[in-house]
Amino acid sequence: FVFELLFTRSLFIYYSYLVLMSSTNELSVLLNTTQFATEAHKHQRRKDPDATPYINHPVGVAHLISSVGKVSDLLTLQGALLHDTVEDTDVTMEELKNEFGAEVAEVVAEVSDDKALSKHERKAAQIEHAAHVSTPAKLIKLADKLYNLRSLLVVLPSSWSPQRAQAYFGWSREVINKIRGTNEFLEKELDTVFQSSFQHKGETFPCIPDDYADGDWKKATPTTNKGGSKITEE
Repeated sequence: FVFELLFTRSLFIYYSYLVLMSSTNELSVLLNTTQFATEAHKHQRRKDPDATPYINHPVGVAHLISSVGKVSDLLTLQGALLHDTVEDTDVTMEELKNEFGAEVAEVVAEVSDDKALSKHERKAAQIEHAAHVSTPAKLIKLADKLYNLRSLLVVLPSSWSPQRAQAYFGWSREVINKIRGTNEFLEKELDTVFQSSFQHKGETFPCIPDDYADGDWKKATPTTNKGGSKITEE
């Protein structure tokens, strides 16, 4: 019941914004997109202690783009809702093309990791390629990082050490630094997070230590995923 309540609340907030800024046709498209994403992620959970439904994440990313980023572009919002479907579910790129068109599928492809690469290779590739993707993809990257980082400020995954979290914060900043100038509102919120601290077992840790240098994320980031999915290990 708690999971359903959290999901319902996320959708209510998200669609409250959409109703204000969307035409009837666009709202219908977004509802269809959300339904598709919900079905794709229906058996997945986030790795927070409450194991909240995974669909909260893509809906939350779309909500941040709309409410914080002040972006109402349909392509960007669809890409946000679908951004993990190919990478983390059985959905194929061909299915996305058939259902939503080549443009939407391309945005999703731009923000999807190549699972044939090791974890370190995938993370390095995100830093390297971030500046070269489309504006919708950059917006999704900004909001995706903001959502995940804010979650870490609340509580760490049970398997993570503070150093693992700091590595994730530092790596995220490296990605964001490659796409600055995309959206001042999302970037301002991200900078607030980077300058913040988090609690773990009664201790306070800076999100990014003062002596952090680019590439330091490799020191505390596992090279492989348990089970091969970032839903359980990122």
